[in-house]
Parts: sequence; C-alpha cells; structure tokens
Amino acid sequence: MDAEVISAGMLREALEAGAITLHEVKAQISTSTAHLLHEGMRIRLLPSKVEVLDDESASALRKYCLTYYDIRAVILELALKLDMMKHLDYLPRYLQQIKSLEILKIYAPLAHAVGAGALSHELEDLSFQYLFPYSYLYVDTWLRSYEAEVRPLLDVYKEQLLQALRADTELDTLVDDISIHGRYKSRFSTMKKLLRDGRKPEEVNDLLGLRVILNPHQGDGMSEKGETACYRTHEIIRTLWKEVPSRTKNYIARPKKNGYRSLHVAVDVSEEGKIRPLMEIQIRTEEMDDLASGGAASHSLYKGGLTDPDEAKRLKTIMMAAAELAALRLRDLPTANHRGGLDMDHRNRIFRLLDKNGDGRISFEELTEVMEELGAGSKDAQELMQLLDSNCDGSLSSEEFDLFQKQVEFLRNMEERDDHYRNMLGEKLQMSDSNGLIQVYRKELGDKLSVY
Repeated sequence: MDAEVISAGMLREALEAGAITLHEVKAQISTSTAHLLHEGMRIRLLPSKVEVLDDESASALRKYCLTYYDIRAVILELALKLDMMKHLDYLPRYLQQIKSLEILKIYAPLAHAVGAGALSHELEDLSFQYLFPYSYLYVDTWLRSYEAEVRPLLDVYKEQLLQALRADTELDTLVDDISIHGRYKSRFSTMKKLLRDGRKPEEVNDLLGLRVILNPHQGDGMSEKGETACYRTHEIIRTLWKEVPSRTKNYIARPKKNGYRSLHVAVDVSEEGKIRPLMEIQIRTEEMDDLASGGAASHSLYKGGLTDPDEAKRLKTIMMAAAELAALRLRDLPTANHRGGLDMDHRNRIFRLLDKNGDGRISFEELTEVMEELGAGSKDAQELMQLLDSNCDGSLSSEEFDLFQKQVEFLRNMEERDDHYRNMLGEKLQMSDSNGLIQVYRKELGDKLSVY
C-alpha cells in the first residue's frame, strides 16, 4: 500500500472519534489522504442506504461501491472491516449478527470482486461464526478432525512434490525458488458445498490441497518464464499422480474477471485398498499469488486508484450499475419478505400501547415505565432508547419502532436457520452435541453459543 492509504488507515479512528477533522488532515497531511478518509466514511454508511439487506439490495450496494468510490478506499475499508470482525465479542448479540450480515452480504463479496480471495474467505468465516454459531461448530469440528487425520499425509505429498520439482533440470532453468504450502479450508465454503450443493462429505473434493508458488528468474521475459514454469510443474505433477482432467482449470490462459490467475489441477492420490478424496494443487508464480491474496485492486494502490487505465477498463462494465441503482432507489426498496396488513396492525397496536399519551412518539419516560413493569430498570430503558433512537431526538417514532420489530424478527430467523442447518449437518457428518470434539470446540466459541 502507498503512504496515503497507510496514513488514512492510521487516522481513521481519530477522525471517527472527533479528535481530528478532514480539514486538518488536508492541511497537515495531504489532500489525497483527506480524500481517502472521506471516501471511507461514505463507504461505511453504505448499509444505511437500505431498509432490509436482501440479496438484491446488497448486490446493488456492491456495484455502487465499485463504480463510484476510489478503489483504494474500498481496500482500506475491507481491512478495517476485518479488524472489526475480529473484535466483535464486546458487542451485544443482536449487533454482532447485524454487522456479520452486512459483512456476508456486502463486504465479503466485495473483497472477492476486487480479487482479494483470502480476505473474502476470512470475512465469510468470521461472519459464519456469529450468524450460525452451531452450524459453524459442526463444520469446524468435522474439518479439524479431518485435517488432523490428513496433515501427516499432506506433509508426505508436499515433500514428494517438492523433491520432484527441485530435481527437474528444465524447471531449474526457469525459477530461482519453489515453495509449497498446505491450504486453509474455508468453513463457510464447506457448509455451502454440503448444504446448498447437496454434496456428501466424501464428495467435498478439495479437502486435500497444496499450493505451489514459483519465483521465476529476474530479468527480461520474467512473466513468460513464470507461465512456462507453471505448465512445466503441471507436467511433473502428472508423472506423480493420476490427473482428473475434468477438474483442471487454467486461469492462467483464461484469467477470472477480477484478474485472478492460477492453474488448478486435481489428482487422485488413492492407493490400493485405500480410497481418498481428490487432492487439488494450485500452481502460480509469486506475482500471481500476490494478486490472489491482495486482489487486482492492490496493484492500483500505487497508481492512484481509478486513474490507472487498466483498472478503469476492468471496472468499465460495472458502470452499468448506475442505471440499475437509479431504478432501485435504494432508500425505497421493498422488504424481501413483505407481510400482509395483519402483521402491520399488530406492530401498530404494540406501538400504541407503549405510546401512553398518544402523541405518536414513545418518550424515554414512557419506555422507562414499560421497562419497569417488565422488571427492568431505567438504565436498561436508557440503553434501549440509545439503540433504537436512530435520529437521536430522545424519542421513538413508529418508523423506528417498526425497524426494531424487523430486527427482532431477523434474529429469530437466524436462530431457526442455525438450528435447521445444524440438524442437516449433524445427519451428513454423523455428529451430535454429545460428540466429544463438539464439547471441546464449543468452549472456544464461548459467548457465540451461550445466547440460545
């Protein structure tokens, strides 16, 4: 990242706390740093542009963000969101879930869109923990158990491949260094394969995974040497194990839209009398790996965001989102699960019961009276008022109360879904809450599971 992005990251918290102003940043640091901070604050407000974060509105927000915001500010905001997700434990449960839904719907796909795959997976998994903690527990326990079983096997394959690559004289003329790493398996991605795609555990084929990273010789034609080295590595792999051609994906010759380049090869490592899942091997150069980790956007950080012609070309197709967004009129989007008049009447009736003087607003005194009748104190009423009073005028309108009701409904739905997913995963993975490893790992999740 360039100095402006790093400066903006360092100053963001101070700006939010009111310790410094954009005018002061512009005068004392630089205009570009002030611009990035301003862009970041605008991106932060994206979720507030919609009433209900359904798939349609989340997609519109992502396209809007990629179209109209400095991509350096997008990357910075993603990094800040990751830091936030790592420190959510201090928040109330409902806020953890609301923020996690924003991450899962907007920011994790946004990270994927700019090519930051590793960041996208980490955001997904952290959101998964908070939104569906029991389902996460089942998937995590199964993967940990499997990883413990295959780790020694993976080490053997890794060493076998490394020796074969280093012994190849043709490859030696192309690269300075070779490294091989085991791959982290995304918990959220695994759940989707098991539940959405309907796969059996033995059909999740990329549980065994290696990544080969090649560092080509410096000098002219370095990029071409790197590509040649990747294809040579592919040939060597085929001498060690049986390739499954239908699962080979050449993203070097045909890069993904976000710029991702790599060669994916699946091989059968089963032995006589011992059937094992396929092993996926990703082959790439250091430059390709940097691109996969930081995203195509990270390369434009040195070139002033969208001022780079290649970056502008990459985002040109997304400009069509402007017309879509204008049509959607973000602030007027209907809810995904529109309910009939009965629910609305019920909500209005509850509001009228709380609005004791009938002035159309619930005051702090009225809320305190109701809370005391329920056995809570004025401190609880004050915290609830601060939570629900979105415009900070010291009272609750019917619109604010209706939004609160929808949030309560959302939390209930999350719990029901988690319970449903847990039952499905329990059947597929042959697990139950009495499983010994489940008991061990649930202690690590702690508060995320204590709310049910």
